Amino acid sequence: MFKKGSSVLCQRKSVRYAYMKSQSHLFPIILMARLLRVSVSRFYDWLKRGMSKRSIQRNQQTILVKIAHEETKQSYGYVRLTKHLQAQGIKISTYAVRQIKKSNQLYCKRHKRFKRTTNSDHNRSIYDNLLKQQFSMTKPNLAWSSDITYIWTAEGWLYLAAVKDLYTKQVVGYSLNERMTAKLVCDALNMAIRNQKPAKDLIVHSDRGSQYCSNEYRNLLEKFDFQGSMSKKGDCFDNAPIES
Repeated sequence: MFKKGSSVLCQRKSVRYAYMKSQSHLFPIILMARLLRVSVSRFYDWLKRGMSKRSIQRNQQTILVKIAHEETKQSYGYVRLTKHLQAQGIKISTYAVRQIKKSNQLYCKRHKRFKRTTNSDHNRSIYDNLLKQQFSMTKPNLAWSSDITYIWTAEGWLYLAAVKDLYTKQVVGYSLNERMTAKLVCDALNMAIRNQKPAKDLIVHSDRGSQYCSNEYRNLLEKFDFQGSMSKKGDCFDNAPIES
């Protein structure tokens, strides 16, 4: 969601509100409002006012086209992008895709900006993979998954660390910062701890990024008697619940 949500950041507020509504069952409204730079109160005012069916349809189509534009690495023209969407069962015309791409300045690029969020090339100690892709839990606060993502803005990269409960599928803690440091992931975990107050032996899973292997992060896990768990090197499926 976080990577896809960044594509909506520069859209008009009605589009951002529509995106927040579509993702409200997965992520906190306050978090999305902060990321998308809108007011929470005005979002709820927008919900109360309602929209015409045509406006709702166009906003939904705009979101889908924006997401597809990012998924295809900004390399598809409107004809090819229409076929890509239709292949997923989405009913949308070539004309609509062309108009949305034009009005939202969704131009094709040969190279997409990329920012690395994981540095696993280090000699620090790592945790064993306790989950082994077994993500089904019987109750909340048995296992959490954590990761770092990013949003590109005109001022540069904005990093977001998030913690997700594998049972509720909800984000229980997050942190935003201009720098990708150990403090970023520790702040996200501390928020989750304050919100959920989990018992000891909680499994906290992540990739092998240097932030998660830092002394600060390891000390935090030990302080609360949590169990650290890490993916195999280069295997995104080991942390799929929060990578998706």
